[in-house]
Amino acid sequence: MVDSKHESGASGRSADAVVEEVAAIPLVEERLTIAKRQVESGRVRVHVTVDERQETVTEQLLRDDLQIERIPRNVRLTEVPNVRLEGNTTIVPVVEEVVVVEKALVLVEEIHICRRSVSETAEIPVTLRKERARIERDSSAEPTTPRE
Repeated sequence: MVDSKHESGASGRSADAVVEEVAAIPLVEERLTIAKRQVESGRVRVHVTVDERQETVTEQLLRDDLQIERIPRNVRLTEVPNVRLEGNTTIVPVVEEVVVVEKALVLVEEIHICRRSVSETAEIPVTLRKERARIERDSSAEPTTPRE
C-alpha cells in the first residue's frame, strides 16, 4: 500500500501546497540633533571710580623707658655675683679687684635698671580708598540674530 501524499510529494508539488511570499517592510526612525551657537544679546560698560577720604586713627602705643640708678656698695666678696632680677628691676653687679695685703673682691656698686611701660596716644593720618562700579547698558549694540 502506498501513501498518496507520499507519492505526490515525490513526483512534484501537490495542489494542496501553500506558497509563502516574503515581503520586506521598511521601518523609518526620526532622530534629533541639537546644536548650540553663541549669540550676542547686548553689551555693558563698567566704570570704576576710586573715592579717597582722610581719617585720623587714635591708637595706644607702648614703649619702654629705662631708669638707670647707680648704688654704691663697697662690700668684700669671695666670688662674682650673678645678674639678678627683682620685680621689674634687673641688678647688674660691678666688681673690681683691689690690691690689699690680701686680694679680695669688693662689690663697688650695683646698677639697677628699672623697666616701666609708658602708654601714650598717637594720632596717625590714614588714607582709605573705596572703589565703586557703575554699569550701563550699551544701547548701540542691539541683540543680533543667530547666524545659520
